[in-house]
Amino acid sequence: MNEHGQLQEFIVFKSGDQEFCIDIRCTKEIRGWTQSTPLPHSSEYVVGVINLRGTILPIVDLAKRMGLKSEGPSERHVIIVVQVGEKSFGMLVDSVSDILNVGPSELRPVPDINADLAEDMFRQVVVLDGRIICEITLDWILPEIEAEVA
Repeated sequence: MNEHGQLQEFIVFKSGDQEFCIDIRCTKEIRGWTQSTPLPHSSEYVVGVINLRGTILPIVDLAKRMGLKSEGPSERHVIIVVQVGEKSFGMLVDSVSDILNVGPSELRPVPDINADLAEDMFRQVVVLDGRIICEITLDWILPEIEAEVA
């Protein structure tokens, strides 16, 4: 962010065939896929948990969580470790592709498509160089019930 608070920085990644982004300030770490331990009776989009330097983190398959086609984890996948308030968790994504510095003129509200889920899932839309990239609302990814496991 510049001294006038006008730029926002985002990490851009792919999940399925689409690009999404999150605020870089929520990102703690980006790491390669690590085998996880499944959690019985967890949601289908929770791949399992990993031990990250003594902290047990739930890993969410972002594609599954968003209702997109998911191949499941493989060596080519990446885990983006994020923190939202007191919660930390990992997002399983296909790849991290970019870090963007975005000004206010490149940010748009989520279009009104009469879909509550889209309004919950996305904070805003980044329009840059012919690309439209939705910023994911991190609170939506891991509901409070799963967060209690974390």
